[in-house]
Amino acid sequence: MAKKVTVLENGPCLIEGAVTYTDADGNEQKSPGNAVALCRCGQSANKPFCDGAHKKVGFQAAGIELVLE
Repeated sequence: MAKKVTVLENGPCLIEGAVTYTDADGNEQKSPGNAVALCRCGQSANKPFCDGAHKKVGFQAAGIELVLE
């Protein structure tokens, strides 16, 4: 199944599709929905997930869109 990754300009990295990941304790986790937003600014209180902190700190970076097949 293809997954779409969108790195938002001045924002997080969005991964669309069911996601399985390994947490900091080594446990396998599944995303609660069909998308995950990952922090790129480093200021999220919920790392590695985005909590919107990029807006408060004025984070700026280019965006790109990828489709993984």
